[in-house]
Amino acid sequence: MKRIALLPEGSVSHEAVLHLFGDEPVELHHFKQISDVFLATANGKTDYSVIPMENTIEGSVSLHMDWLVHEVDIPMQIEWVYPSMQNLIGKREEFVGSTGDIDYSKIGKVLSHPVAMAQCLQFIRSRMPNAELEHVGSTSEAVELVKKHPDEGWTAVGTALGAKRHGLDILADKVTDHDNNYTRFALIGPKPFNQQVKISGGRSEAKTSILVTLPENFPGALHQVLSAFAWRKLNLSRIESRPTKKRLGNYYFYMDVLESLDSVLLSSAIKEIEALGCHVRALGSYPSYTFEGTKTEVRY
Repeated sequence: MKRIALLPEGSVSHEAVLHLFGDEPVELHHFKQISDVFLATANGKTDYSVIPMENTIEGSVSLHMDWLVHEVDIPMQIEWVYPSMQNLIGKREEFVGSTGDIDYSKIGKVLSHPVAMAQCLQFIRSRMPNAELEHVGSTSEAVELVKKHPDEGWTAVGTALGAKRHGLDILADKVTDHDNNYTRFALIGPKPFNQQVKISGGRSEAKTSILVTLPENFPGALHQVLSAFAWRKLNLSRIESRPTKKRLGNYYFYMDVLESLDSVLLSSAIKEIEALGCHVRALGSYPSYTFEGTKTEVRY
């Protein structure tokens, strides 16, 4: 049975794991901090870790990218996309008005993970403009805190799974500001992920993630790097600069290439880039799954 490290019960990561593995039994190890999720696999306590990498609304999760690059050396084995459906969660009886509907003026505080909170700001500002907003480590921690502080006017932005696990109510469902709110997850681990993923509406393609560090004092280096991919007609689905943390103004470039690392085209492109004096590090070559038209219902 696979041992999987992930963020707490009821988080979007938890929903995404259930979505990926389906009915296959797995041993889930929940941690409050993403650093502990990384370290569980780095130290051999689990086989894989589930890492949220990118969100439709908020973009890349910089902290997680930095951990993958600077703190651990664990390859990405698979990635998949999951719809991040956030809900306003609390004890319904606390907030029911005279008409029987939710009276949002009774809500004094909204808690959630900063990324989840940012996905719902339009809803929060329009319904609860005077509510205090508090960031916590995860959406599931927010729901747990609401459960522990009854009759104080606290609510949480979190998942349907989190509400169910803590016995709370969904005061308003799907409160994200955009309907196309998806999160890209990566499963990292030392061993290849050999499971065949079968989800209705899903499709996969080969992807390789690399880091490219340019040589100093080389005008036009990035242009030449990109040309190595362009003339071979290799598709870059993502390119992002991040500080190397070694010197001010020194950056590496994170790139996702829609090609397997062992293909002749990509391997020759990397050799050409290295010949320019660049340093190239592969973060993983893996199947990338997108689920077009995926149902958002969760198996409990």
